Amino acid sequence: MTYAQSSRIRTSRRSFVRGLGAAGAVLPTLAALPRWSFAEDRAATYANANIDWKQFAGQTISLSGAIHPWSNAITPLLPEFTRLTGINVAIDFQLETTFLGALAIKLARGSATPDVFMFTTYGQGISGGWLEPLNGYYSNRSLTDLGWYDENDLLKTARAFPLWSDGERYAMPITSEAMTMFINADALAAKSLPVPQTFEELLATAKALKSGEMSGIAMRAQASGNSSPPAMGFVFSYGGAMVKDNKAVFASAEAIAAVEMYGRLLSQAGPAGVGSYEWYHVLDDFLQGRTAVAIDSSNFATDISNPARSRVAKQAAFAVFPHHPGRAPVPFMSHWQACINSKSRNKRAAFLFLLWATSKPTSLQTAAAGLATTRVSAWSSEGFKTAFGSQAAEAALTNLQNADVERAKAILFHPQSRSILDAFMIGVNEVVNGEKTANDAMTGAAAQANAAIRG
Repeated sequence: MTYAQSSRIRTSRRSFVRGLGAAGAVLPTLAALPRWSFAEDRAATYANANIDWKQFAGQTISLSGAIHPWSNAITPLLPEFTRLTGINVAIDFQLETTFLGALAIKLARGSATPDVFMFTTYGQGISGGWLEPLNGYYSNRSLTDLGWYDENDLLKTARAFPLWSDGERYAMPITSEAMTMFINADALAAKSLPVPQTFEELLATAKALKSGEMSGIAMRAQASGNSSPPAMGFVFSYGGAMVKDNKAVFASAEAIAAVEMYGRLLSQAGPAGVGSYEWYHVLDDFLQGRTAVAIDSSNFATDISNPARSRVAKQAAFAVFPHHPGRAPVPFMSHWQACINSKSRNKRAAFLFLLWATSKPTSLQTAAAGLATTRVSAWSSEGFKTAFGSQAAEAALTNLQNADVERAKAILFHPQSRSILDAFMIGVNEVVNGEKTANDAMTGAAAQANAAIRG
């Protein structure tokens, strides 16, 4: 028995299925799960929808997004969408920071393209009038067959995530992810160390594992809001919040303690130059065996477990987010969402694309490529568990269940979310680099964020 098998992050089919039930959805029976082995089977499934898939044949829609597991999974399927609908899709996928920066500029200028785009700053998009409201499209019987689409098959968090305060939807969730701990099990076994459960245990473990060839832990610390997800999970798990009553509240005692711990971990056990680390630095360090522990998106599991990309595929283990004594872990979670440009000239064709992209048969295909979709049927499919890994899937699902959707939405959906997150991560970066204490950094960061909120 390997270390990963004997550790406290053991996976079982029973616990995995129980977790799916706790996520707020009913599992279909195995007999009810169709096999999508052949293109004709999928074509027949789409044909079962009471939708004229060809009604916008000849149109071309532009799709823009980040280089991401979703874009990697959906791109090979686009020719199939074109065969089904006659709609061509022009794609433009860029590094996440580049994409998000350029997208905001284009939308603010009233550009009609892209027609469909991946999106995170929901509140900014709604207040700026950039996002097309979607409720009317859902109720349009020429566009949507709700019985066929089966929203009850969506994970509970995915059903709740896109709802704005007035009940309108401006997006469709396309992925499910939560901050997850990745562990080089061989490194832990070499020093007979257990999987850390608390933040203090994580600090002790990371320091013990740090060597000249391997850092003890790697996490994002770049002074940019895009690097904030792991650190926000620390704040939530210490009992803090990012935004409350339209104020940035990460100068609280809980948040300061959380950021202090984040800084101690990376300054004492992190890699050289960690202050410039984004997600791809963290992932690459773990894939190459340059760090013993990492905390980042659960969606990294497919890369980590892929021997063609990962030097640690055989010894990689996946665990729940750490917790503060006396508190439950509250990792940051999110659903990447896809939106339609309110200035698009192809809105109905764009909606048809989103319906197809998030449907059951398409989700089963992307799940077989290892994508953590929003669909229960996809999460429970053998294709997903094979591609993603059963242990990784259970850890991701547990972290999704432990997450606080409302605390995540409070910051992600705020109109000034980008300014708030940037201020927060500038403060975190200062702590990691030893430039300021957590108290001084978070006090200053919250003041800066609240100035942005006041305008």
